[in-house]
Amino acid sequence: MASLRLDKLLSELGVATRSEIKAMAKKGRISVDGSVIKDTSLKVDPDVNSVFVDGRQISYINYEYIMLNKPAGYISATQDGRQKTVLELVSDNIRNDLFPAGRLDIDTEGLLLLTNDGALSHRLLSPKHHVDKTYYVEVDADLPGDAASRIADGIYCDEELTALPGKLEIIDNRRCYLTIHEGKFHQVKRMMKALGAEVTYLKRLSMGPLALDEGLKCGEYRRLNEEELKLLKEL
Repeated sequence: MASLRLDKLLSELGVATRSEIKAMAKKGRISVDGSVIKDTSLKVDPDVNSVFVDGRQISYINYEYIMLNKPAGYISATQDGRQKTVLELVSDNIRNDLFPAGRLDIDTEGLLLLTNDGALSHRLLSPKHHVDKTYYVEVDADLPGDAASRIADGIYCDEELTALPGKLEIIDNRRCYLTIHEGKFHQVKRMMKALGAEVTYLKRLSMGPLALDEGLKCGEYRRLNEEELKLLKEL
């Protein structure tokens, strides 16, 4: 890959801010190929040069992909002055520029992809790519008998949203699976309200070819494996 300034490289990887990195370098805490580096404007190639901070080798990756089982109580944002964000749940990320690919409401659980790959995020979220998103839904009232056909036809929700055709699989009167490929504000809740019910529990199970790992408890995460990455990049 192309060479990067040492301070830019280390800041991108979340080691510290650029000003902090400069201070670390002045104290002799950074070395490249065995030599202590005091000038952080030095250009380095992560594929060629060995970079160490406080004796720990720093590995470089362009993109990072993390599957999170989002718990309720966290917002899908990179930072917020009032609410806890989903990024606060990840403690060993390599990149410091991760963001959630899409959003889940604060009270919604389930699959959330954290990445810094903007192109992939766009492909997942753009309506023109028709990427299915499947949710498990619980509601407070019995679903009408024609609920599945109304969802399949595309349902009028309110003046701002007529949802495109989706798929509703009834589990019982108050539980279902809903598959849509849009992601409008509060869309699932608005669709259920149009059916005469309020959502009491909502969890995203899948997004395109990516399915939530059943082994992940709420708040747990893991990096995507090679097969999952391959399927996502084939979108």
